[in-house]
Amino acid sequence: MNPGEKGWLKEYLEFRQVLLQDLTGEAKKAHHPEYSLYRVIQPSGLMYGQPVGVTGLPDSSGWDEKDRMKILLAESLISSALLFQNKAIQSPEELSRIILKTLESIGSFYNNIFPELATPSKSFFGKKKSPLEVAEKILDKRIANTSEFDTNFWVQLFHNSLLFLDVFIFGQWIHTNADRIVTDFFKYEREELRFSVVKVIACAAHANSTIEYEERRLLDFFLQSTELPIEKKREAKQIFDQGIVMEEINLPTNNSWILKKYFLEIAILTIWADKRVEESEIAFLKDLCRYLGFVEDDLEHSMLAIEGFVLEHWEKLNYLQNKQDYNQVSEQFIQRMAKVTGNHKNRLLKEVQGSNELMELLRKARAQELTETEKQRMQELLVATLKIIPSFVIISLPQKFLTLPILMKILPQDFFAEVA
Repeated sequence: MNPGEKGWLKEYLEFRQVLLQDLTGEAKKAHHPEYSLYRVIQPSGLMYGQPVGVTGLPDSSGWDEKDRMKILLAESLISSALLFQNKAIQSPEELSRIILKTLESIGSFYNNIFPELATPSKSFFGKKKSPLEVAEKILDKRIANTSEFDTNFWVQLFHNSLLFLDVFIFGQWIHTNADRIVTDFFKYEREELRFSVVKVIACAAHANSTIEYEERRLLDFFLQSTELPIEKKREAKQIFDQGIVMEEINLPTNNSWILKKYFLEIAILTIWADKRVEESEIAFLKDLCRYLGFVEDDLEHSMLAIEGFVLEHWEKLNYLQNKQDYNQVSEQFIQRMAKVTGNHKNRLLKEVQGSNELMELLRKARAQELTETEKQRMQELLVATLKIIPSFVIISLPQKFLTLPILMKILPQDFFAEVA
């Protein structure tokens, strides 16, 4: 599979068929489709403009960043459509019909809401293109419009995290009839949501009353990619220079959980930009949570999600490494995880005691050294055990980072002594 060659979307759909069918059952696990969509998108890096989550696809190791982002955008748009299905898909034929309809919606969505990407439904010689051909061409154009992946984590974040807004707006679009009034509304929403992200960045940058050099550069990166009208860009710069009160950030009219989560995590990453996180900035994030209708646990969950993402993909995020200290991020993440597991100690104990395989490995570990295979299996089972905690139903845990020594630090003190 080569995302740079014609026919890549067809090959992707054929390879991912089983995974895409499974997504319709995933929605029921997290109780709300937006939670499931977050669980799919956040670990992939799409929300942060970092195409690190492409795994298990043929030849993916040789893809460049734009190829990876193209696949992630396609997967996220299709996942959004599937996760909001009212019922599980019963057959491959039904899945094919729904994916065909989704491809038609992708073409209609971008042709109407992103006129700069407009792609005709007929070839130069008048031959009608299939929905798959139109969708593939449009996705090629959309990714061609994102930034080059060359030197800086923050450039990628604020150029390419806007692809998340494509997925969010598309999730609304597919449930409407695309007449002119609806099209005008979504064009307006596209512009307003991008401007709301500018306001979030400005608000977060002013949290400690000082605009750092790194934070000022973030706005420049972001404005280069928003395609806002000239007057809106002027207004954005003025907002950034003078600051803005939180109440002037436009919240989504439908009170979307995942969109507010995106706002919160963009704010967290803005504050991360200069490495130092001050008390005034933590206070700001708590206030932002309240304004968004979240509680402080939601802030903890987003911090866990971001820290876990960074730790899991540290080697790939080399542009971030001069801005964040690995040991500092690691320690913060471990402390947060330990707090959560400590609050659910009895639940975890019961789950471990109910697993014969895990109990057998624990008994063996007390008597002798486990083999590498046994250690790996024990790690897998313990991570699976952590997933019974409600907080981790939505958050994707960093599998590679959670080695056995790290798990020993995260699980409650004397946990294994009490298991027996």
